[in-house]
Amino acid sequence: MLESFRLEAGELSRAVAGLSETEWDRPTRCEPWSVRELLGHVRVVIAWLPQMLDGSAPDKAEVSAVEYYRPDDRFSPQTNAARIGLAQDHAAGHANGAALAEDFAATWQQVDQMCRDEPEDRVVRTRHGDAMLLSEFLLTRVVEVAVHGLDLADALGREPWLTPEAGAAVLELLLGPDQVDVARELGWDRPTFLRKVTGRAALDTTETALIERLGIRWITLG
Repeated sequence: MLESFRLEAGELSRAVAGLSETEWDRPTRCEPWSVRELLGHVRVVIAWLPQMLDGSAPDKAEVSAVEYYRPDDRFSPQTNAARIGLAQDHAAGHANGAALAEDFAATWQQVDQMCRDEPEDRVVRTRHGDAMLLSEFLLTRVVEVAVHGLDLADALGREPWLTPEAGAAVLELLLGPDQVDVARELGWDRPTFLRKVTGRAALDTTETALIERLGIRWITLG
């Protein structure tokens, strides 16, 4: 999972390098965030990892990546408001978009290096109190970078830069390993699939029926 994270974060870094200040201020579908604030959010959610890795490891994992997205207080209006504010504050703390992009790159690269030094069975505790395998928590970060990467690409009017590795990881999270091949009958590429199943693009009646037959694991997103 670390490889998927590394590749997707690297693509996002390259995509935002060299943006004009006008582009940084473009609105996104993740209201009220602009492009710079949405990147600030992605940076914030990655930056939880160093503190988690510095903390003591729980005895065992209790929550999977799918269970992490359960609809509880972590996605309440109050928590979402705090999430919005954190991203805005982080973005505002940089002199310009280029500085924010450099900070994002430095953050994910630090996380990548720290995770490389951890054993495969490392368990971490999230800020919400969940005991998770590091690999499962990294999968949730792949979701963040991949899905918000689509949001940023759309806001900037660019083709999606979703990597095959990240797309496959998120697809398996949503469908389970046994249903990934079945999803091909929908005829969607991976960016379209992710937009559809995360509410970023509308489903028609036929598509809704097919999705229900696939037994998708709906996840709650803030």
